[in-house]
Amino acid sequence: MTVADVRALARTLPRSSEHLVRDRVKFRVGAIVYVAFSRDEQTMGFGYPKEQRDGLVAAEPDLFFLPGASDLRFNWVCCHLARLAPEQMTELVTEAWRMVVPRFLARQRLGD
Repeated sequence: MTVADVRALARTLPRSSEHLVRDRVKFRVGAIVYVAFSRDEQTMGFGYPKEQRDGLVAAEPDLFFLPGASDLRFNWVCCHLARLAPEQMTELVTEAWRMVVPRFLARQRLGD
């Protein structure tokens, strides 16, 4: 996966916007960032429930990792972008987006 792959999906999500912040590509809804990339675009951080992230990292430690100590207070996990399968990327980005939009909007888009 690449930033271009994520961008293609994120641009289709309602209220999503792309921003370049300190040389880093970020996607957000309003002021809330739901996906961000490292400066070298090798890793991607994304919104993920705090109570589930340890399980995600433990299940695939070669793919997922926790953010730096200062960001552990956020609902956030990181991954190695090149190791993501297309289906994983779609699910992770869509679910991160779902966390930051109103429920009615997520239902309209995803049918839940």
